[in-house]
Amino acid sequence: MRRAILFLLAAASLLAADFAAEGGLWWAHIQVLAGDQLQGRDTGSEGYRQAVEYVATQFERFGLKPAGASGYLQPVKFEKREVAIESSSLALVHGGQAEPLEIGADAGIGARAHLAPALEAPLVFVGYGIAIPEAHYDELAGLNLHGKIAVYVNAAGPVEAATNLKSHYSSGVERWAVLRRAGAVGFASIQNPRVAAPGAAPDGAQPQPAGAGRGNGAGRGAAPAVVLADPSLQETEGQSVALTITRRGGDKFFARSGHTYDEILKLARDNQPLPKFEMNVGLRMKTTLKRDSFEAPNVAGLLPGSDPRLKDEYVIFSAHLYHLGVGRPVNGDAIYNGAMDNASGVASVLEVARLLQAAGAKPKRSILFLTVTAEEKGELGSRYFAAHPTVPSRQIVADINLDMFLPLFPLKVIEVQGLAESSLGDQIRAAAADLGVGVQTDREPEQNRFIRSDQYSFIRQGVPSLAFKFGYEFGSPEEKIRQTWVRERYHRPSDDLNQPVDKESAARFDRIIMSLLERVADGPDRPRWNPDSFFQRFAR
Repeated sequence: MRRAILFLLAAASLLAADFAAEGGLWWAHIQVLAGDQLQGRDTGSEGYRQAVEYVATQFERFGLKPAGASGYLQPVKFEKREVAIESSSLALVHGGQAEPLEIGADAGIGARAHLAPALEAPLVFVGYGIAIPEAHYDELAGLNLHGKIAVYVNAAGPVEAATNLKSHYSSGVERWAVLRRAGAVGFASIQNPRVAAPGAAPDGAQPQPAGAGRGNGAGRGAAPAVVLADPSLQETEGQSVALTITRRGGDKFFARSGHTYDEILKLARDNQPLPKFEMNVGLRMKTTLKRDSFEAPNVAGLLPGSDPRLKDEYVIFSAHLYHLGVGRPVNGDAIYNGAMDNASGVASVLEVARLLQAAGAKPKRSILFLTVTAEEKGELGSRYFAAHPTVPSRQIVADINLDMFLPLFPLKVIEVQGLAESSLGDQIRAAAADLGVGVQTDREPEQNRFIRSDQYSFIRQGVPSLAFKFGYEFGSPEEKIRQTWVRERYHRPSDDLNQPVDKESAARFDRIIMSLLERVADGPDRPRWNPDSFFQRFAR
């Protein structure tokens, strides 16, 4: 009865909220974080340092306690790697003759990998290069990859399997694990032709192609890469070669294979099975890496729980603070401000903290507010936190993650990634219903979004998680607005303060997330994976 009364009071509070004023406060945080003065908040930059200081100050202002031994900041050490073009080279080798390749124009070298200083190995085309045991599907069956370089199209292909299975096994980490077990010394990937490349990214940013998953090692051209300094968290062990084949270089790689690059692209574009074959050519590679080290912290603040039995359990509320920094100009603008991606999510973390303080909230479980670094570089900040949390790892019960939730139109329905995977699905349905908002599953499952942001770092540690977007119906004006935003602003300098945003709807969304956090924190049971969820396998 007491819980029912509390939820009724919370619903009444939602209906009485001043969404215009709350939306203004939410936007005020974005004006700071996505202003030109922070220069895009690149990991390790002065702008990122200022963003960290701002978030930590707001955490203290809203009554959150430091969440670790280093106060609000969790230091994270990184290594920056860059291919020295002047002392590196690529060439295709056939019959003792070498055909030089231009680094960047013909193939990009991924500096995240453990690149060999010098290597020569034959190339084998392995189709999509994935294995899904649950679907009895193995594209590597019967292939001899020992000492060879696997060439693949970076997509899941037409295998009959659940979306989450395909998403997981086509991620860079899982694909490399399969290739390495098969004996490969490295890979050369071809971007999925069914998915358009994201907007222009700045030099050194290395955003993944949409749908590609994270951490597959290959950069764009010879752009610098950033990895965690902790070797155990780099996930590229044994990767002596990591290339991305460009459109220009494709014909050269396939010239002696008996197949054409265009043939492979057409099959992949039509989501058809791909042949597997020796490419009858080897790759000769010589690389020199320039290395540097730096730190860029996560920021964590704690709202302590009030129930003696539950206060040592933690609900994580996360968003990434980092964006792409300063890079290649687009229409004369070189600052990649990242207003929606993801100052919006950080602003919601701050605004929900303020709302809870204003309401005098005393959740039973503790709520840990977390902003993380280096998301676009492979969820590095969240990976570090999930591996080395500032609270006991087995006491983390859920992660609620915000990344580019896109409040571009009135909020009628929330797209929930992970809706059907855990008991959190019922709780977000109830929280949204309080404001008359519906929920829906991911409208574009082929984009693999549930494994492409920081929640996946927690999922891999067994923690039930959710992520969100503003939802839409197919064929609706809202769908067109979202598609236009992705085409014109995603990973571009135009994701700045000069864009139309529905601030009141953002405030309504924040209230729903606040209600969700309170439900999870006050529920009698920990969130649990559903028995039929693919992600149940990670549970501890």
